[in-house]
Amino acid sequence: MILSELKTSIERVELLKNIVRPFAERASKHDQEATFPVENIEDLKKSGYHTLTVPAQFGGLDISLLELVQLQETIARADGSTALAIGWHMGIVKHLGEKRSWEPGMFQTFCEEVLRDGVLINNAASESGTGSPTRGGKPETTAFRKGNGWVITGRKTFTTMSPVLDYFVVSASIEGSNEIGNFLIHKDRKGLLIEETWDSIAMRGTGSHDLVLSNVEIPDANLVEYITPGKKQATGWLLHIPACYLGIAKAAQEYAIRFASSYSPNSIEGTIADLPFVKQKIGEMELYIQQSQHYLYSVARKWDESNEEDRQKCERNLGQLNIQW
Repeated sequence: MILSELKTSIERVELLKNIVRPFAERASKHDQEATFPVENIEDLKKSGYHTLTVPAQFGGLDISLLELVQLQETIARADGSTALAIGWHMGIVKHLGEKRSWEPGMFQTFCEEVLRDGVLINNAASESGTGSPTRGGKPETTAFRKGNGWVITGRKTFTTMSPVLDYFVVSASIEGSNEIGNFLIHKDRKGLLIEETWDSIAMRGTGSHDLVLSNVEIPDANLVEYITPGKKQATGWLLHIPACYLGIAKAAQEYAIRFASSYSPNSIEGTIADLPFVKQKIGEMELYIQQSQHYLYSVARKWDESNEEDRQKCERNLGQLNIQW
């Protein structure tokens, strides 16, 4: 069954629960070995999950932000690394569909590739020398003109889902100017290399390796947009990240309850789940999760119900407050 063939979000969430059940069984091995769960991504692609945020005019389902966070949470309850990885593709496609910042023909062609060929995309913006791009650091990755195209050189860190990505949106400083551009680069371009550097304490299965670009040549049209570093924008699609963490929290809660309901030391009768102190802690977990879920869902719902004017107001307010994330 393909997710996009179902009529309601409730049906899609229920089907996704079945699809991701094997992810939980694979998660421990991938975490211990710091390997990327390719099979999980393939299962999601077979179900059509990767197409759900493609705009309806191009053949996608254009799901709401609320449904996106609910689906991402569902994946994360089985495997947080897989959820965070595919969430970047899902969110970026949704964001591009809302903003339409790319040239229309380029975006339509990309969406058609998602539907037809199952291509996946992620941004490559972070660098070891600049830190988070949201704080305004200028990329050390450079782009210069050559004929009717561009030549890109640099190194990007935290390139999540890199083992299976087809496209990278790379931020680079344009030589001879103060401008910064986002460049769309296909994985097969000569000079592009994934260096397997990812060896973290947690989320080890995200495949967030380094992207190395050595004189990678791309067409002029692949400069898809100019960007302003550090500019805070209202970006609802980034809620895929807290949705992932909420799913992980729910999985941890379930594990704790299973353990408490089965552990029976010889110092007591029954299990520790019967102890008042343990009951209190389980109740506190539930309270925090309910609070987090309500806040996340309500923000997503408000985003879905807002228009572009409301979102622009939010962007201006963020700029005035000079929020530092």
